Amino acid sequence: MLQDLKFMNAINTIEKEQLLNFDFYQDEVLGEEEAQRRLLDLKRATVLGNGYRRKVKLVFKKSDGLLNQVETTIWAVGNSFVTLKAGNTIPIKSIVKVDF
Repeated sequence: MLQDLKFMNAINTIEKEQLLNFDFYQDEVLGEEEAQRRLLDLKRATVLGNGYRRKVKLVFKKSDGLLNQVETTIWAVGNSFVTLKAGNTIPIKSIVKVDF
């Protein structure tokens, strides 16, 4: 999946308000080691968002297989979802990359 990130220009950038209209990919998009790294990155992004009001870019996969990205503040990381500013959520297993 990370090979797809070479084509970042092809990734659609969206506003966080558009997330309500998306169906997310249901399967895990990363291997085990990459998924562990993603969780650490999400927790770090939460500290940056809550403590320093810093935004990150999240690249995620929709159910149609297309990659999208959103620039936002992560407020919380749960077991299955991340909660973003304005209460929107993204399933963790659909997140391909956290970009600081």
